[in-house]
Amino acid sequence: MQATSGPLRAGLLSQVRDRLRVHRAHLRTREYATTALNPPATPGVDIPVTAADGTRLSVLAYGPADGEVIVFVHGWTCSLEYWNPQINAFAGSYRVIAYHLRGHGDSELGRSPLTTDLLADDLNVVLDATLRPAQRAVLVGHSLGGAAIQAWAARYPGQVPKRAAAALLTNTPIGNIIGETTLVPLFNRLLPLPRWLGRLGLRFPFMFPPIAPMTWVIRHRFTSADATADIVNFSMAIMRSCPAMVRAKFGALVADLDLGRAAAELTIPTTLIAGAHDRLIPVIHAERIAEILTEAGSLEKLEILPTGHLSSVEAFEQFNDELAKILTAVYGPAQPAPSYPPQLPSETGSGRAR
Repeated sequence: MQATSGPLRAGLLSQVRDRLRVHRAHLRTREYATTALNPPATPGVDIPVTAADGTRLSVLAYGPADGEVIVFVHGWTCSLEYWNPQINAFAGSYRVIAYHLRGHGDSELGRSPLTTDLLADDLNVVLDATLRPAQRAVLVGHSLGGAAIQAWAARYPGQVPKRAAAALLTNTPIGNIIGETTLVPLFNRLLPLPRWLGRLGLRFPFMFPPIAPMTWVIRHRFTSADATADIVNFSMAIMRSCPAMVRAKFGALVADLDLGRAAAELTIPTTLIAGAHDRLIPVIHAERIAEILTEAGSLEKLEILPTGHLSSVEAFEQFNDELAKILTAVYGPAQPAPSYPPQLPSETGSGRAR
């Protein structure tokens, strides 16, 4: 009996992992009445990318192969589908590259200790794999993705002017997240958030069940209270698609994040977007990055949108307008402005959390 229990247990675990993988993929590919949130009509093309430590990264390319390039880097506990509103708007005219951070989506986690240097190495490998010689991209990063871009600039300063034409960082941290976040009620407003408690919360493998209290948390902690039902449901589905243990491992990285003056190496035109109601990464982070960029002479503008932490989703039309301005400034006025799919009458429909 014992001789057969081992293979049986292994087989059951394999089945559970496979079903979870399918479920997470389903979460990332749901459809919504707000069609800008939906998967692109034309699937992305897989680009084989292996990180420096041998970890396989999932990278997708959309749009014309000879188009000017935009590279999107998503944040903690998200996936490349987080950028659907941008892929849908720009892939008709530009070569859009998006990839899953290691451990997220279809990318392997690998065994290397998680550091911002490791994320910088991953981004550098993605750029090597997707850009032609002498080609430069506009880099767009959200939250931890924006931190990865800063870390890349500091780790590969010589590559910045060669590989990047401009950057857009949205809802992006610089450090001291525990000391400044207002995500936890009362703390860092009336009382300082104890570091041990902040680290415990960020490192804990929270589950995101599709229940009303969790929907409330997404709406009132991560988006603004004015976010539509589709925006909230889309955001929750994307966040739920991240395995809890991956969320915890990256949470440890986020808890101790300290990029110092890494942004000073972004010696390219750089635009910052922050959310006026962002509780996880308050506006003060963007203001500190803006000071560094101003000293470096590379700050284009700091725009504050009336959103929570997910500005590029919650205010995707405004965000896309800002990105379109950057693309026009870098690549010229020939590219058309972003277009938006028609909205269906209902905002809930098939995108409802399940």
